Amino acid sequence: MDARVLNLASSLIMVDLRIAASTHPGLIREHNEDAYVTGKRLVAVADGVGGEAAGEVASALTAAALEPLNKGRPPRQPMEVLRSAVETASRDIKRSIVNNPEQHGMATTVTALLFTDDEVTIAHIGDSRAYLLRDGEFTQLTRDDTYVQVLIEQGSIEEAEVRTHPYRSMVTRVVSGQPVEAKLSTRPVAVGDRYLVCSDGLPDAADADDIATIVRQIDDPDECTAQLVDLALQGGGPDNITTVIADVVSPAKSTSFRGWFKR
Repeated sequence: MDARVLNLASSLIMVDLRIAASTHPGLIREHNEDAYVTGKRLVAVADGVGGEAAGEVASALTAAALEPLNKGRPPRQPMEVLRSAVETASRDIKRSIVNNPEQHGMATTVTALLFTDDEVTIAHIGDSRAYLLRDGEFTQLTRDDTYVQVLIEQGSIEEAEVRTHPYRSMVTRVVSGQPVEAKLSTRPVAVGDRYLVCSDGLPDAADADDIATIVRQIDDPDECTAQLVDLALQGGGPDNITTVIADVVSPAKSTSFRGWFKR
């Protein structure tokens, strides 16, 4: 397990971020094909798919395309820079497949949160997820790009059937080197918000109520991400598991704690 809280100091920022991440290959998979990004203004999870560990390549290329957004000044057009970063990832994946034919079929999900001033912009493709805990209410912010999600919306199956459905792993949209557009949205942030970004290895192995309980009750983000991973392992850990917590905090409070990102 890799759990860490990252540090950064800066000024001229309205709110700060306190961030931690944990990742684990799970109890079945030999390779961990998840990748994640944590930094002063962006957090993201990419869940790679593809045989012969090629999924690791796709998720790593996507993380590498997003990482530069944590450098320099905050972007004035966060939707555009996120869209461009995902397009870069897709081009890089296509180039890698052309140069390495054995990687044909590799792809990745991506869910990225870019914080700028008092807003967060979300880019989403696939079935990794973003959640928000605000004033005690735990809300899923992203829609799964999966076949079973379509069935739920059609009324063909119930939420409770998803974890045992034979096509639960069928993802309908991925970053694969083919044309695809990220779903983009922007929402206001507030001091006290807690954001969770995770690969599907968490919700596929754990009940939503149990996830919400840990996110509510475990204040320390490092411990929270670690306990979420443990929860998925207790559920059988059939897939790779990655969890990222980003807490929005007051700059005035950040001087008395370690592990803060100031944007």
